[in-house]
Amino acid sequence: MVLDLKPPEHPTFAALWPLWPTALSYLVSYVFVAIVWLNHHHLLRFTEEPTARLIWINFAHLFAVSLVPFTTAWVADTRLAAVPVFVYATDFVLVEAAYLSFEHHALTHAELEEISHRSRRLAKVRTIIAFVLFATAMLVSLKFAQWGFGIVCGAVLLHLQPEPPGARRV
Repeated sequence: MVLDLKPPEHPTFAALWPLWPTALSYLVSYVFVAIVWLNHHHLLRFTEEPTARLIWINFAHLFAVSLVPFTTAWVADTRLAAVPVFVYATDFVLVEAAYLSFEHHALTHAELEEISHRSRRLAKVRTIIAFVLFATAMLVSLKFAQWGFGIVCGAVLLHLQPEPPGARRV
């Protein structure tokens, strides 16, 4: 991710305080991109051969992820203003929508011996919950930007581990 991270003018801890929106939005976005990468590689294990559909889903997913640095910079520059947080959350909705399709395709083509029905269901439910939370953050951010940003942070944590909690591999 490329952000215009500029050091403070003064060599004091107090000079770092005004940078908190930049640091926070960068951290959340970086963790999100790392989680996307981790989950992407986790799902690719279940596909033997990429199909044209999977490649296009992957392009859509990658496009939405490529917007994260732009939306992150806007959120940081405006110190969590409503419209930038709305656009930030909207990007997360787009990423999650593409991921939902990617996950569905990968798990549909996975061998039954590789992942249980329960694990498939838990993965789908987790992704739908994350999608709903991102969409909620989008709407909430228009009135309460910091709450919307907080919901995005919470939703990101749902994918911290590629295997959903309680899932088991066969």
